[in-house]
Amino acid sequence: MPELARQSRYREYSSYSQQSYIRRDYVHSVNYTPVKRTVDQKKVARNNFIHRIISVAVVSLIGLTFLPFSFNKITKMMFNPTPYKEVKADYEQLLFPTANYLSNHWFLGHRSLEGAETKKPLMTSLVEGNELSGLESQLNNLIALYPSIKPSIYVWDYETGNYVDINANEIYPTASIIKLPVLVELFRAIEQNNLTIYDEMPLTEYYRTEGSGSLQFKAANSKYTIDTLARMMITESDNSATNMLIAKLGSMTEVNSAIRDWGLKHTYIQTWLPDLGGTNHSTARDMATILYNIDNPKFLSTSSREKIFDYMGHVHNNRLIAAGLPAGATFLHKTGDIGKMLGDAGIVYAPNGKKYIVVIFAHRPHNSPLGKEFIVKASEVIYNNMVK
Repeated sequence: MPELARQSRYREYSSYSQQSYIRRDYVHSVNYTPVKRTVDQKKVARNNFIHRIISVAVVSLIGLTFLPFSFNKITKMMFNPTPYKEVKADYEQLLFPTANYLSNHWFLGHRSLEGAETKKPLMTSLVEGNELSGLESQLNNLIALYPSIKPSIYVWDYETGNYVDINANEIYPTASIIKLPVLVELFRAIEQNNLTIYDEMPLTEYYRTEGSGSLQFKAANSKYTIDTLARMMITESDNSATNMLIAKLGSMTEVNSAIRDWGLKHTYIQTWLPDLGGTNHSTARDMATILYNIDNPKFLSTSSREKIFDYMGHVHNNRLIAAGLPAGATFLHKTGDIGKMLGDAGIVYAPNGKKYIVVIFAHRPHNSPLGKEFIVKASEVIYNNMVK
């Protein structure tokens, strides 16, 4: 190729290359992202600045509102707790607000709520044999005839351990049947030399109360021995005598603590007699366990048992379970009635030597005579089946 032509082609190629490079550079400069990134960074910085202003304003508002309050109510109180030095906070009451009326234990001046002693209970549990299904069937048929009555029944045979359980673990108001555990704890306290049956107590207005018993009509400050009060509590179901004996034992807390030591989970006293609201409660099985252990020489002495059975053998109210027993049968028991609940609990001694525990609680329409009628008929059915 001639030199002139070669130079001309070289110039064309160089010119084309420069134009191509300039074009690519132009395109690259047009699509260059740092330009947009710079715009975005400015926008973000502006937004962050606004957020900082809002945050500072919110924090300042909270600080100006809360810090003075917290300083006066918290920080200041840490160094100067109260200007009233004579006022003392009862922190135990704040931590345990229900202890005063739900406690069942008292130790070194402090109340607490404790569960029943199940590992080494003081009472011996009933050893159950076979369930008396035939008797249960008859009782359930009787229950069906009284739809307004909601009963709890427990029967236990001393000889065989055979038993009847109809709602026996359901908690029921006890009414005056709660006087049984009070009586038992009274004699345990006597055995521990904490008091004697010859000690005397005056009847003050604090203990005088309405309901059953004649003590409410006696003269103020008249004195009665523990023996007399215990007898009145069981035979007359005297409420004033019961309250006096509970106080003599220390309090309802002391009685509840004892019941837990016995191993009973569902028996509880939390109201002075008469407990018309039904807040004192138990189960038919718990009451049967108490009755069984009255005759337990490892739990009560022979002299205590004889005294207790003497009281229980002279109960004035013989219109419930006793009314369903034939002549010749002996019944040691305690009744209870608060209108909505009627009950009876005791030990039956048949003329042929048969011996069994029977406890019947009956929820009923208030003061309905059907409650009494049911208990009498249930007693007849139970006796006819247990004594054959």
